[in-house]
Amino acid sequence: MNFISIADFSKEGLISLVRNALEMKKSRKRSEILGGKTLALIFEKPSTRTRVSFEVAMRHLGGGAVYLSSSELQLGRGESLKDTARVLSGYVDGVAMRVYRHESVVEFASSSSVPVINALSDIEHPCQSLGDLMTIVESKGKTKGLRFAWIGDGNNVCNSSILTCALTGMEIAVACPKGYEPDDSIIRRAKKLGGKVSIVNEPKDAAKDADILYTDVWVSMGAEKEAMKREADFRDFQINRKLLEVAKKDAIVMHCLPAHRGKEITYDVLDGKNSVVFQQAENRLHSQKALLVKLMK
Repeated sequence: MNFISIADFSKEGLISLVRNALEMKKSRKRSEILGGKTLALIFEKPSTRTRVSFEVAMRHLGGGAVYLSSSELQLGRGESLKDTARVLSGYVDGVAMRVYRHESVVEFASSSSVPVINALSDIEHPCQSLGDLMTIVESKGKTKGLRFAWIGDGNNVCNSSILTCALTGMEIAVACPKGYEPDDSIIRRAKKLGGKVSIVNEPKDAAKDADILYTDVWVSMGAEKEAMKREADFRDFQINRKLLEVAKKDAIVMHCLPAHRGKEITYDVLDGKNSVVFQQAENRLHSQKALLVKLMK
């Protein structure tokens, strides 16, 4: 089994992973469940949380990880993804890929005989959403009936959040400037799963009575040339104290990090009592441990 989209798991599968992750976090025990096994990390983009959480997760489970930047592989000299997949399948027990193009993960997985994990692509970031789901369950005790408000760019994390909400009974409202909407195919897929998705252009419309307020950077990796335009377009799409007051009193504030305080989120909200941002970051480790056991045991 691969984990290329958050929707590769059913609702029951996701909740089972979350339960296992919560148990792993509670016990804090090291194990040898993946003893002798190796995860390859193929990263075209830099990373803090994704790289470190996967490497530490494998150590906690008794295995190891090999970090491979694209410049260090023969991919940089023209070897095909399919050939690389066939070769690495003979060396390692799983592969996590952080890539610019979603098609790269799909193509690699088509020729791999070991599990492939999407550790971020331009379309989805399912590992982030798995940790987010764990954090929501940990904070709220449920998913069904919750209102999830996304404020900002309809990017890869937003896409995975839409699918996660559809699978777990949460309603999601995405507030973004025109031209920055989430992927149409993701929205259609979510609606086929029974999801309630609305796209609005006013942050307050999304945040009203929300249980969860979520944002991400205005300028994602690969969009640096558009930085000035994006910052102007997103100026009014900030999670701040006024927006938080529109949500429910016990709303949680989430951000997948890194955060730019004073831009997509204010200092007082990111570091305030409603924020679960650093709990959310830690949960990447535990949720990915549960995922690795499921895929590689």
